[in-house]
Amino acid sequence: MDSGDRSSHGGTQAFPFSSGNPRIEETRGLMHLHPNPNHNNSDVSTSAPDLPVGRKPLVCVLGVPNHMTYADFCNFCGSFIQHIEEMRIVRNDGVEDRYSIIIRFDHQDSTDDFYNHFNGKSFSSLEAEICQVLFTIDIQYTGSIEHVQTSLAGPTDQPTCAVCLERLDQDMGGILTTICNHSFHCSCISKWTDSSCPVCRYCQQQPEKSTCIVCGTTENLCICVICGFVGCGRNKDSHAIGHWKETQHCYSLEMETQRVWDYVKDNYVHRLILSKTDGKPVELNSHCVHGNGSCENCGCSADSEISEAILQSKVENIVSEYNELLASQLESQRLYFESVLQEMNVETDKIVSEMVEKTDSSKQQKLQAKLNKSMAEKKFIDDINESLLENKKLWEAKILEMEEREKNVLRLKDRKIQKLEEQVSYINLLSILGDS
Repeated sequence: MDSGDRSSHGGTQAFPFSSGNPRIEETRGLMHLHPNPNHNNSDVSTSAPDLPVGRKPLVCVLGVPNHMTYADFCNFCGSFIQHIEEMRIVRNDGVEDRYSIIIRFDHQDSTDDFYNHFNGKSFSSLEAEICQVLFTIDIQYTGSIEHVQTSLAGPTDQPTCAVCLERLDQDMGGILTTICNHSFHCSCISKWTDSSCPVCRYCQQQPEKSTCIVCGTTENLCICVICGFVGCGRNKDSHAIGHWKETQHCYSLEMETQRVWDYVKDNYVHRLILSKTDGKPVELNSHCVHGNGSCENCGCSADSEISEAILQSKVENIVSEYNELLASQLESQRLYFESVLQEMNVETDKIVSEMVEKTDSSKQQKLQAKLNKSMAEKKFIDDINESLLENKKLWEAKILEMEEREKNVLRLKDRKIQKLEEQVSYINLLSILGDS
C-alpha cells in the first residue's frame, strides 16, 4: 500500500476502503489497523512476531492480487476456513489491481495462528506477491450502507445464500461477502471458479477502458454486437455509424447506458434497462407515479407495480426478442457476406482471366521475338552459305584454268626437250661423221 492511501494516528493505521457496485450504490469506510510488528525486519516469515496488545479476532489481508478469485483465496486459507466466521471483500482507494479482505474468526487463538502462518507467505510459488496480514482494531462506515447484505458489525439483510438457498447462519459455516455486497457461504463460493459475483455478475477485476478502434477516444463508445467493433457514436466522429455502413452490422451496444441501438430503424431495440436505484430491469420510458420523474427520493419505481413473475416473464421475452433479432441479423449478414463473396469470386475470376491473357500475350511476344531472331540468324547463315558456294565455283574454275595451263606448259616443255634431243642426236651424228 502507498503511504498516500493510509494515515497513522496513535500508533495505528487507517485505510480508506469501499465496496459495492459503483453503478448502483457504493459503501465507504475506514479500517483502523495495528501496524505490522515486524515492519523493521526484512524477514517477516522467520522472525517471531510481537502480537499487539488488545487485539481482536479480526484481521485484514492487504494487497490480494485481482487475478485471485474468491475460490482461490478460500483454497489458499483452506486450513483455517472452519474457524472463519465472516469475510468481506473490499477495495482500497487508489489501488485498482488489488483488493483487501477483512476476516473475523471464532477465537483469538485461531486469529493468532492465522497471522503467524500466513503473514509474509507467498500467495503462489510462481509469483512474488506475499500475504500481508494486519490485526484490525475497528471498522467505521462513512458512506451509505443501505444495500450491505451482511456486515462484520451488524445484522444481515439477505437471510439466505443465493447458491444453496440456505440461511446465512454462521453455525453452518463462514460467510463471504463479495466486493459487490452479496453474501454467500464460504463452502458455496469456493466452488465458483469465476471472478464475478454469482448474483449480479459484477467482476472484481474490472476490464481496461475501451477506446475507439479508429480515433482512440474513450467517450460515447458503442460496440457492435455482431463482430465486437468498438467505435465512437454520433456525438463524436461517428465511426460506429461508418462501421454499420461498411458491414451492415446494424445493432450496436452503447457502453455507457448498456442499451442496444438499431441503425436501420433508428431506435433502441428493447424496452428494459437497469435501474440506477437497485440494479433491477425497469421499463425504458417509465415515470414516477408522483409525477416528478425520479424515484430516488419518493421510494417508488415502475418495477414495484408488477410482480416478480411478470418481471421475469418480461426479461425472458426480451431475451427471446434479442435471440430473434440476432438470428435475423445473422441471417442477413450471411446473405450479405455471401453476396460479397460472390462479388469477390467474380472479381477474382476477372483478374485471373486478365492475368492469363496478359501472360499469354507476353509469352506470344517473347516467342515472336525469338522467331524473328531465329529467322534473322537463318537469313544471315543462308547469305554466308550462298557466298561460300559462289566462292567455291570461282575457285573451281580457277583450278581448272591452272590445271589446263600446267598441261600446256608440260606439252611445250616436252616439245622443247624432244627438239633438243633431236638436235643433240644430229650433232652427235655430225661429230661421228667428221671423225670418220
